[in-house]
Amino acid sequence: MPFIPHTPADVRSMLERIGAASIDELFDEIDPALMGADFGAIDSGVDEMTMLAELAASARQDETGPCFIGAGCYDHHIPAAVWDIASRGEFLTAYTPYQAEASQGTLQLIYEYQSMMIALTGMEVANASVYDGGGALAESVLMAVRANRRAKGVDLHHVAIAGACHPHYVDAAASIVRNQGIAVDRLDFGRDGQACLDALDAAGAPAAVVVQQPNFFGLIEPVDDIVRIAHERGALVIAVVNPLALALLKPPGEWGDRGADIVCGDGQPLGIPMASGGPSFGFICTRRSHVRQLPGRIVGRTTDRAGRPGFTLTLQAREQHIRRGKATSNICTNQGLLVTAATIHLALMGADGLRRAAAGSHAKTGRLVRELTAIEGVSQRFAAPFFHECVIDLGQPADPVAATLADAGLLAGLPLERYYPELANCLLVCATEKRTEAEIARFGTALAGALGR
Repeated sequence: MPFIPHTPADVRSMLERIGAASIDELFDEIDPALMGADFGAIDSGVDEMTMLAELAASARQDETGPCFIGAGCYDHHIPAAVWDIASRGEFLTAYTPYQAEASQGTLQLIYEYQSMMIALTGMEVANASVYDGGGALAESVLMAVRANRRAKGVDLHHVAIAGACHPHYVDAAASIVRNQGIAVDRLDFGRDGQACLDALDAAGAPAAVVVQQPNFFGLIEPVDDIVRIAHERGALVIAVVNPLALALLKPPGEWGDRGADIVCGDGQPLGIPMASGGPSFGFICTRRSHVRQLPGRIVGRTTDRAGRPGFTLTLQAREQHIRRGKATSNICTNQGLLVTAATIHLALMGADGLRRAAAGSHAKTGRLVRELTAIEGVSQRFAAPFFHECVIDLGQPADPVAATLADAGLLAGLPLERYYPELANCLLVCATEKRTEAEIARFGTALAGALGR
């Protein structure tokens, strides 16, 4: 908060006005033992100049070189205008827009955000966001089970994950839904890194099938076949997507004959800085037929009696507004500031800008893969098409190699052994549109040196 100086005369005047003899009297409800506690273990304060120097030195420890790590958090270019606008005072205190007449700016922004997310995903309804991608998947699983409860022959206690979905998302979803008796079954992926259709075919009739596009390895999944198999068994399809990739790939609303039923993901690629891993926001989109099961809020556009356009909350099936037993979610945030930034980012980039960023990321990753696989003993682990991430096999354990490259100032990818022991020699690498030819060449040279080749 801003520094507001008060002179002794100001203090006396205010105390006289409220009838207090001293400032200490304002805190007389605090136990005297607490007031006299020994704080000798706490260092004395320092002057402002020293404090700024110490914090600057600490901040420099977080500085890194080029980032080639993705895995759900990506180093994309963010136009300077995005956060300059999002940081304006009009947005700083925005919370739930309970009073439409006093919240038209916030409501209009959420309405436009929902409209753009619908356009990206090819769906019919979008909510006002949840915490992050993992939370969005968990809410989508609960939503799918509710929406499919009248289907005949499906197992409402069983949800299947087709192929390599982000392990953090799956863990978060499994932790949240297990207390409602729902098991999350992780199906095997094939030798090509894509979802194994035979495993899905043998999975019975789960309430929902989850597929990530692109998947955790960056590969393009056979989503049309997955949707067909899932729908034949009465399961709903939950698509976990990278919103930037949808600027190039077929939207989930058009997968297969009927499209996905629920689409979710993390909005970090849309103008949100990496910020050491967060915060971000999650999104959920769905069909109009499932709107009553959608968590969060929906903003609608209408007109007043004079015919002027206006915005209002049209659906808010949260526990704050209705009986807990009928609520679709007990998460009461819409990550408003981050959604504000994403909306501004989408509006500034437009469809062409998003396509250029996505195409640039795909091209840079292709260039990176060629650079790295030209090193003796390094190969591409999976041959399937990828978007802007790819698994590279180093021919030796990846963890120590990644640590060596980090010491050299390169965030060189994500070692996969902690998630998939059979991929102990593998790095998941990513290149966004920000990576330069010089940075890619530096990565190749540094990797060759780290491998002793």
